[in-house]
Amino acid sequence: MDHEFYMRKAIALALNVPEYPFGAVIVNRASAEIVAEGYNQSVLNPTFHGEMVAINHCAQSHQPSDWHEFDLYTTAEPCPMCQSAIEWAGIATVYYGTSIPYLQQHNWQQINIRASEISAQTAFRNTRIIGGVLEDACNALFLNAPKSVFHHCD
Repeated sequence: MDHEFYMRKAIALALNVPEYPFGAVIVNRASAEIVAEGYNQSVLNPTFHGEMVAINHCAQSHQPSDWHEFDLYTTAEPCPMCQSAIEWAGIATVYYGTSIPYLQQHNWQQINIRASEISAQTAFRNTRIIGGVLEDACNALFLNAPKSVFHHCD
């Protein structure tokens, strides 16, 4: 799998909403096909984070019975809501660029629970969480984002 290729797709999606540059793609590991995409649409609904939109698109378009064949690429470490949805879906691996601590250091509002903590508390799944994929490019999305209600600059 070309992790950088899929993360670049997530980054491109994130650019649809530069104030909230959270983009995500879901990939079928066996076919290497992107089966769903999403980017932050929280102005429509506070739960429409990039990962949540991608999960909903996947459920609607593919109606998968086994999500374990899917990996998710996202520009930032999934928040507790998104990581919980990933666990419920059964997605095997999450690849992210920017970490929650990095976002917090740059004044983005984030719930201080790491994706790995959610995964560790989900005994019925064995989700792998891999951070730092194109981290510099993802970090730049958040550093260069225009101010928003979720991002408070000093």
